[in-house]
Amino acid sequence: MRILTSLTVAASLAAFVCGTTGRAAAQDSPRESWTSDFSVDRAELSTTGRNPYFVLEPGYRLILEGGKERLVVTVLNETKTIDGTETRIVEERETNNGELIEVSRNYYAFSRRTNSVFYFGEEVDIYRNGAVSGHEGAWTSGIKGAKFGLMMPGEQLLKGRYYQELAPGVAMDRAEIDSMSETVKTPAGEFQRVLKVAESTPLEFVKENKYYAKGIGLVQDGPTRLVKYGNADAIGN
Repeated sequence: MRILTSLTVAASLAAFVCGTTGRAAAQDSPRESWTSDFSVDRAELSTTGRNPYFVLEPGYRLILEGGKERLVVTVLNETKTIDGTETRIVEERETNNGELIEVSRNYYAFSRRTNSVFYFGEEVDIYRNGAVSGHEGAWTSGIKGAKFGLMMPGEQLLKGRYYQELAPGVAMDRAEIDSMSETVKTPAGEFQRVLKVAESTPLEFVKENKYYAKGIGLVQDGPTRLVKYGNADAIGN
């Protein structure tokens, strides 16, 4: 995990995505700060939109595969009001060797002013032997101290750090922009100038990398790589 030498990057990131200077996260020492407060005018948030690395448009789908793992991400034609904000539901379905492992319904809102995508929570169903066995990681902004985070900035700042999830003790995923010039080869094509985002959480000693291509979105998540993308009706399941 790389450590910042000052608060400059965190403050600048908040200014980019929110139009105001963010307050440093209190969880870490000053030089390890992650932006955790996002001043947003709820009136300018929308349930649809597109920024360079995140498509929030009903019917849009990404399919990633790797080994026995498969991830299908679909922007549904459904919305839900969370914490006083109407959000778009994005479904993620994970399977392993054809067996359903997890289904999550994620709540996002798009800033028309900054092009940033904010994350308001998720419903989670964990499956075992074909039946729901738990709901680990589920959280909702505005409930039990949880508040919305930033999923994808409208403008990316190298080494910028921000919280994606802010549900104390439940979900505290955070992201650091590691690179904006990666090359990723996938079954769906080779992508240049890819955004590399390192995700971690203070709740566990774990770090994962995700890669996003301009105009498409997620192209690699761990061992899974993009095989299809576009309209769900056109590319199928």
